Amino acid sequence: MAKSKLIGANEKIAEKVVDTYKKIEDMVVGSYTKIEDTFVDRYLTKEGEGVEEAKERLKREQNAHQ
Repeated sequence: MAKSKLIGANEKIAEKVVDTYKKIEDMVVGSYTKIEDTFVDRYLTKEGEGVEEAKERLKREQNAHQ
């Protein structure tokens, strides 16, 4: 009986840790994406080009150089 209570408690702790990690990961990735989009918009876009278009162009250029 005691063993099953420990297993249940460990599962709850593990679930809480994983959920917290996912929240932190999402926040960090979201913040990075905002910074990346701002940088691309300010410094790497060409006339009349959007951020996503600039990213695709840069990716194609990078692949062409490899």
